[in-house]
Amino acid sequence: PETGLSAGLPGPRCNRGMDTSTVTQPRRAERLVTGQPTQDGAGVKLTRVLTHDLQQRLDPFLMLDNFASDDPNDYGAGFPSHPHRGFETVSYMLTGNMRHKDSAGHEGLITDGGVQWMTAGRGVIHSEMPEQNDGVMEGFQLWLNLPGKDKMCPPWYRDIQSPEVPEYTTPDGVRVRVIAGVSHGTAGAVQREATQPLYLDVIFPDAGGRFSQPLPAAHNAFIYVYRGEVSVAGSPVARQRMAILANEGDGVTLQASAAARALLIAGQPLREPIAQYGPFVMNTRDELIQAVEDFQNGRLA
Repeated sequence: PETGLSAGLPGPRCNRGMDTSTVTQPRRAERLVTGQPTQDGAGVKLTRVLTHDLQQRLDPFLMLDNFASDDPNDYGAGFPSHPHRGFETVSYMLTGNMRHKDSAGHEGLITDGGVQWMTAGRGVIHSEMPEQNDGVMEGFQLWLNLPGKDKMCPPWYRDIQSPEVPEYTTPDGVRVRVIAGVSHGTAGAVQREATQPLYLDVIFPDAGGRFSQPLPAAHNAFIYVYRGEVSVAGSPVARQRMAILANEGDGVTLQASAAARALLIAGQPLREPIAQYGPFVMNTRDELIQAVEDFQNGRLA
């Protein structure tokens, strides 16, 4: 069910929202952030890029993890069954195979270039397990908050295989994969009315290139560089660095002098209280207590 979340899946090209004007006043990089090495699940090694202390600044985004290893000891145990309530998870797999199963009856496998989008809503228990014993496993998981009115909506899930992710190439040869939102007339695989997320994978060719994306000034935005180096309004952002973009101007301009890749993520802040206890994200402490009780008593999903 779409549950009032605007889960509609438009065709690969449509004009919707602010996406065709040029950028005349590009945002600057307000702050550079280095991710924190950590482990999650059953010991999966990863880098937590968007951490708890940045949730208010980057509202509606709650977390961004980057996992990348060619050692199965770093990822093989995966993420066994665990609960969620009150937000959405977006898993983007660059390389590797990951199997999703949940208590709402959803199951799917994503491979190279695919996306899993899950709305936990009122509650779901799921697992994300690698389906490979060797090779590279690399990708990202983004947590996107839900507005208070939607936190108890029914769970929703969709696999988006790589060929289904809309993309286009600019005149400069920059390839852009549009996971969510709209970029220059290309609508992404998922739209969300309340948070209006924009999620782009911007791929600069060997010869470099330049890419501009209009953004409403009120939308919080950041980039994460995971190949090469990218400049934001003339300021270099090195590999494995996140640049938080200042809330000013009419968009962002990225430039690379050599091959590079970066995620550009932006969204409309909810400006609601954030109460988090592990895998539960609600608005109040009482709601968190209820979530824990529901999980302990088998009422979560």
